[in-house]
Formats: sequence, structure tokens, C-alpha cells
Amino acid sequence: MTDAAPALVMKGIRKIYRVGGDDIVALDHVDLTIGSDEIVALVGPSGSGKTTLCSIAGGLLSATEGSVLIGGHDISHASARELTDFRRTSVGFVFQAVNLVPFLTARENLLVVDELAGRRLRRRGAKRRADQLLEERGLADRAANLPAQLSGGQRQRVAIGRALMNDPELVLFDEPTSALDSKLGDQVVRLIRDEMKARGTSAIIVTHDDRITHYADRTVHIEDGRIDGKVVGSA
Repeated sequence: MTDAAPALVMKGIRKIYRVGGDDIVALDHVDLTIGSDEIVALVGPSGSGKTTLCSIAGGLLSATEGSVLIGGHDISHASARELTDFRRTSVGFVFQAVNLVPFLTARENLLVVDELAGRRLRRRGAKRRADQLLEERGLADRAANLPAQLSGGQRQRVAIGRALMNDPELVLFDEPTSALDSKLGDQVVRLIRDEMKARGTSAIIVTHDDRITHYADRTVHIEDGRIDGKVVGSA
């Protein structure tokens, strides 16, 4: 751990959905702090609030109550436009379904992050960064391939590279091994840990997979919208 500001500080987070005239509490006064180079596995059953928590941490949702700071910046009361800008520059996402753009090559899937952030004047630098990220992932010879021409593990590696294009404070992973067999899943989790630690980047990994908890610095349990008081360190 470093003396830098925590990557994420969530205090008193509540998220309430109005469904059919009833209030559904998805998160109930959650407090969570992620260190500046920390990997946390977020574990809980379906419907426990894992996805809601990560969506709020990533600026995809706003909390009903509470505060959210990313790298010391308070996004609790940010407008929709401000949150969009925040997501483009400060957070990386790797979704369960990978969500690569099917008609873009591996390189183009990384470059689109730079284009969405409005940095087209730095196109040459962005291309160098994209190629470097692909090379570091052993995908230099796959840069011109479409997602359909890549294996499941290769698509995951492209998705990780895309999440790192904007040099984020925090990367959020949603069940990154759910569609992979045991051997490939272990390789992907090792890659995630190595990538995050090499860059000093923090991560939350939503999972049901015990393989991931072994590589995390901490395991945080959530159930019924509440975080378990017991926090388990990695072996």
C-alpha cells in the first residue's frame, strides 16, 4: 500500500429503487475503502447488491444517499454529463460478457476509448499506447483481428487492455472468469493481478469464483445490501 489517496471511498451508501409503489433497498448504508494499489474481491449471492455497488463506484448509477470519492474526487453530486466524463477518464470496466465491439479490430477496440474521451488530436500517441497494451498481453499478432477471430481468453485480454487505455484510478471487473474453464480462468486472474500490481492500479472484482479470492488482497462479503464486517486478507 502507498501513501496516496485511496482509489475509492464510499460512505453511508444507500440505493433505493421504487418498484410498484414499494421501496426496494439495494444497498443499505455501505462503507467501503479501496487502497490506491489494492485488489478487492467482492463476493455475495445473486441479488446481494454487488452489481449495484460497482455501478455506483463506477459512476454508472447515483446513490440515493451517501458519498463516493474516486482518487480523492467527490462524484456524489455530479451531473449525468459530469459522470460520463468521469467514466471516460478515471474508471475502467471489464464486463462479464466482455462487450468488445464486434466490427472493430482488437486495436480499434482500444482506440475507441481514446476517441470517446475526445483525444483525437493525440491519435498517434493513442495508437502507440494501444499497440503497447496489446503487446504486453501477448496480442501483438492479433491487433488486426476481429473479436470473433479471437479465443475467449484473448478477448478477455483485449478487454483488460481497453480498460487500461485511460490510465484509470480504478478498474471494475464483473465475473471475469464466468465463461472460462478452470485453467484459462486461473490464467486470466493471474493476468489481472499482475496488470493491476504492475501499474499500481486498484480493482474491484465481482465474483462467485473462489479462484479469484486467492489472488485478491482482500475479500469483502456482501449480502442483502450490507457488507459483512469480517474482511479476509489473501493468503
